[in-house]
Amino acid sequence: MSDRHAIEDSQARLLDRIAARDKSALTELYEQTSAVIYSMAIRMLGSPHDAEEIVQDTFVQIWERAGLFNPTLGSALSWSLGITRNRCIDWIRAHRRRARMVEDAGEEIKATVAVDIDAAAGLSVGELGNVRSAVRALPADQRRAIELAFFGGLTHQEIAEQLQEPLGTVKARIRRGMLKLRDALQPYL
Repeated sequence: MSDRHAIEDSQARLLDRIAARDKSALTELYEQTSAVIYSMAIRMLGSPHDAEEIVQDTFVQIWERAGLFNPTLGSALSWSLGITRNRCIDWIRAHRRRARMVEDAGEEIKATVAVDIDAAAGLSVGELGNVRSAVRALPADQRRAIELAFFGGLTHQEIAEQLQEPLGTVKARIRRGMLKLRDALQPYL
């Protein structure tokens, strides 16, 4: 048996142990494969931070799905890299959806959201407090929808699903909240 086959067999056995909830097996597989997984993620995403998150997501998926691994379909490493690839594709799609959401929001909302960085850097502690107060002053439903959209990175559809509200209701809440923020923050922009 060649060294490559021995490694593949060893990693397949690690996945069997992971499926049985052996944490030490997950640690061992991580030590053997994380560099290759990270390398693929950084090539696909171009960001070390995002690649690190993908590695973490990949190993969470490995932990949850190790029982689905079938060694007759490929090696443990290729199975793990398939998970990494899918996580990267999901990440890319989510970021494209966020970009489309901002575009779809319309020029009025984009103007409200787009804060001049130079102006923001010049805000005093008191003015920053006013910004926080303006966000806190929003009705809870509008504040929650805005937080999920702009800080959570969710699309309107994802927000509607999470809040279990109709899509039109979510869009209206975000629009009304953004208009209220624009009016409340106008003196500081």
